Amino acid sequence: MGCEHIDTTLGFVSQPLNQSNFDIQRPYDVPLEQRYSFSKGVHKLWVIKTDKPLSKTSRTRARSEIRIRGYDYSSGVWQFEAYGYVPCGTRGVSIMQVFGSKPPHATTTMLRVYNTSLYYYRNPMILSHLYNKWFRLNVIHDVERNNVKVYINGLLKHEGHGRGGTSHYFKCGVYTQDHPSFYMESRWKDIKIFKRYDN
Repeated sequence: MGCEHIDTTLGFVSQPLNQSNFDIQRPYDVPLEQRYSFSKGVHKLWVIKTDKPLSKTSRTRARSEIRIRGYDYSSGVWQFEAYGYVPCGTRGVSIMQVFGSKPPHATTTMLRVYNTSLYYYRNPMILSHLYNKWFRLNVIHDVERNNVKVYINGLLKHEGHGRGGTSHYFKCGVYTQDHPSFYMESRWKDIKIFKRYDN
């Protein structure tokens, strides 16, 4: 879609983040260290498709995700930035979300892995030959304009409408979708949150 690499963070202000902002959501009956690790700056999250949901009462599928705390938002322009990595074989899984939307949906954005590629929901494809390489992901959500932009390595790969909603937050990791592989994993580093402050 885009053909020019740009700095998506121009005009944005980086928000303070530390480990306390990273809430790890995982199967309720599995110890944290069996679905998440953090070493040398890399967050590694994995799940198997037969895992339980994040709570006994949840009807959702298996996940191991970082839920960003402290930066829920209902207005303004917000940006998620991180370097992601998906190992060969992982499929049928969401690796990043902008959570929150009008019913009946739960999310404004979902980036999913199918057939070696990364998709915005099911279409369009935003990155082919995804496996075993780091990529920089930037997702910009303009609430008032109901607009979402997805950049890969500084190139605009998708721009479209959001799904409304009154509260949003960012997530990354692995969340089981349709036709999943038995084992699903993603890795993340240099996670940042930005906000634009208009004059």
